[in-house]
Order: sequence, then structure tokens, then C-alpha cells
Amino acid sequence: MNIKILTPEQVIFEGEVDSVLLPGKNGEFHIMKNHAGIVSSLSGGKVKVFTKSLDAGFAKNFSKEDEKGETVYAFPIKSGVIEFNHNKGIILCE
Repeated sequence: MNIKILTPEQVIFEGEVDSVLLPGKNGEFHIMKNHAGIVSSLSGGKVKVFTKSLDAGFAKNFSKEDEKGETVYAFPIKSGVIEFNHNKGIILCE
């Protein structure tokens, strides 16, 4: 699935991922391949991208974390919105 993460200043990430874990208003939620279409607001926390590797240009924006034995890439946000449909997602955040 393809995810694009945007802030008002720049494109933080764009590429193929296995899944993404997001800080929703009512708690974290995980979006995986073939997830139903969704539009949701995001609260402060970390967007966690599950992928095998990141392009060097995007890696500078993320910290590496260990999530249950799996390496994930995390980007802190204050708030935002996600729209996901047909295995493509856009995350607008600050």
C-alpha cells in the first residue's frame, strides 16, 4: 500500500509500506493492506510506519523504534487527518 505524509512545510514520506499505526482521537489504530476506506482525525502522538527500509531522503525525518521485535519508523505529530482508500493513504499533519 502507498502512504504519503505531508506537513505544511514538506513531504515527510511517500512510498510503499506494509502498514501504518496512527494516534487516533479515541486511541491508536492500525491500517493494513486492503483496509476499508476511512477518513479520521489524528491526535498528538507518533505515526509509526512499518516497512523494510526507508529512502535516505525520508529517513532523516523518522526515529527508529522496536515494536514487538519489529523495526518501525516513527514520526511525532501534534494533530492531523488521514484519508485512506484503495490501498492509498494521505496523512496531513503538523
